[in-house]
Amino acid sequence: MHRWTKIKHKLENEYLAENLRGHITYFCTSYSRCPDHEGRAAILLDNKEIVSGGYYKQWSNAHLVPDNETFEERMNTTAVQLGMFDNQYFYKAFEEFDNQSIEKSLASTNMLIRIFAVLDRRVGKRTLSKIGENIKNEPEIFRTFYNIRVNIISATK
Repeated sequence: MHRWTKIKHKLENEYLAENLRGHITYFCTSYSRCPDHEGRAAILLDNKEIVSGGYYKQWSNAHLVPDNETFEERMNTTAVQLGMFDNQYFYKAFEEFDNQSIEKSLASTNMLIRIFAVLDRRVGKRTLSKIGENIKNEPEIFRTFYNIRVNIISATK
C-alpha cells in the first residue's frame, strides 16, 4: 500500500484532468489515538467537501441505509453517498483504481473508484458524452462529480 503523500500526489497530479487541477483536492487522515487508527477521507472542490466519510459517521448514519441492499451495494454506493466510509476504504479504492484500466474503473461497482475515474485525465470528451447519455440513471453522488468534470471543461473553453 502506498503512503498517503504518494496517493495524494498521484490522484492530484498524475490522474486528475488538467483543467481540474487546483480545483479538486483529496484529504485522508487517520487518528493515532483511535483504536485501529480509524480516520476520515474527503474529496474537495475549491476547498469545499463534496463527499466525505469517517469511521464514526458509519454508525451515526447506519439507520439511513435501505434494508433491501446487500452489504456490498451498501458499501459501494450508499456508503459513499452518506459518508459511511473511512480512510481504509478510501485507500483500498485507490489501490484498486491504480491497478486497473480506466474502462474497468468507470464500470466498477465501487463508487469511489468510479469518482476517481470520471475525474481522470484519461477520460475524454467522447467517453464523458457516452456517460452523459445515461447520467439520469446514475446515483446522485456520481452525477455530482460528472457535472463537476463537464462544467469545468466547459468553463475553461
